[in-house]
Amino acid sequence: MTTHTPQAHGTPAQPCAGCGASVTFAPGTTTLQCPYCGRRQNIAPPTRQVREHAYDAFLAKPRVHTLAPNQFTCPGCAARTESDAISKACQFCGTALVADTAYDTQIAPEAVLPFGLDRSGARNALRIWVRTRWFAPNRLKKVTEAETMKSTYLPHWTFDAATVSDYVGQRGEHYWVTKRYTVNGESRTRRERRTRWHPAGGRVARNFDDVLVAATTQVTGEQLGKLQPWPLERAVPFDPGYVAGHHSLRYDTEPQAGMEQAKTVMAGVIHGDCRRDIGGDEQRVSSVNTSYSQVTFKLVLLPVWIGNYLYGGKTYQVLINGVNGEVQGDRPYSALKITLAVLAAVALVAAVVWLYLANRA
Repeated sequence: MTTHTPQAHGTPAQPCAGCGASVTFAPGTTTLQCPYCGRRQNIAPPTRQVREHAYDAFLAKPRVHTLAPNQFTCPGCAARTESDAISKACQFCGTALVADTAYDTQIAPEAVLPFGLDRSGARNALRIWVRTRWFAPNRLKKVTEAETMKSTYLPHWTFDAATVSDYVGQRGEHYWVTKRYTVNGESRTRRERRTRWHPAGGRVARNFDDVLVAATTQVTGEQLGKLQPWPLERAVPFDPGYVAGHHSLRYDTEPQAGMEQAKTVMAGVIHGDCRRDIGGDEQRVSSVNTSYSQVTFKLVLLPVWIGNYLYGGKTYQVLINGVNGEVQGDRPYSALKITLAVLAAVALVAAVVWLYLANRA
């Protein structure tokens, strides 16, 4: 493993053909728009297909021990900044900046799923989500007016693999027996179900395509998982234009760790395959030995609107799928609303009991 620190270089986003200002990607389109004069210009059509990297070839390469932050020089105000982002806005004048990934020793993004939801659409999705939160404080509605939402591309790994799995287990087959019993001196019978178990074993095979794993720890995998499914078939070859004006994170989860997470996802699917192969009425799977071949992977950037708000001295985070508007996030609970709901439930039960007793009297 190498221990040198590579140098990364930043480049400005594409300039506007009309006024020279940096342009930003307009969600839901394939165009770049100038925030000043409004001029639009098309992102050039891709000249290649989305490519996959051979996992074994990647493992054979030496790894970089440390990474230097990307260095940006703003064309608007000439400010020099450093960041672990692939794209961002200048913190001084707001100019859109995009890193030149050709100088980055990290694996470059191979694909990007462009934002389909603009800020207005994201706020509308959040507004609907807030209205459907039971027991939420009324002040939560103010979150939809917050300007803290940031359009962010989050890095993810996708893995493809051909798997062959040998398993050992048991097949359960149901049968029925008649049991006699006595109630108040009267003999009765009933049928009881039993299961007869038989040894089972075999082999199953499956080809996995685009097993998705988060490549960032900035947001929890559980939260990102709830934003699925993603229309990965709509991902396009990476072009700096799609991230211009939006924040994009570098990955901090290496492909090796991502592959182990992908194997866990695959294992659940393979376990289901084994159970179906065993057949019968019930199945037990005691061991599975899986071999992997033709493993490929790529880095894809997925669009997420991220909002943070402060309530009661605590910070809450909300994530919005930048394609379909799915909202996931933390939220506070209103103790007053919960108390009133409990009291109302108790009162309802008491009323039902009272009516029941009154009718019997």
